[in-house]
Amino acid sequence: MLTILGLFISLVLIVLILVRIPQENVGLSSFANSSNFLGSPGSAQRFLDILTVSLIVMYFLIAFKLNTRIN
Repeated sequence: MLTILGLFISLVLIVLILVRIPQENVGLSSFANSSNFLGSPGSAQRFLDILTVSLIVMYFLIAFKLNTRIN
């Protein structure tokens, strides 16, 4: 179960890191202004930062747990 969860988190992290829009690009602000889905560009960036950091912490905790498990 932890292996599947770790695999899912790692895939989500890869997608999140690959689709990150650079700060100087106006793509995120135009998306936020046209749809209001993520709110302002600053809040969207903050949400993505918090999501990425929390998934990284969860991934490390799962990896630690799987590596210390005695078979």
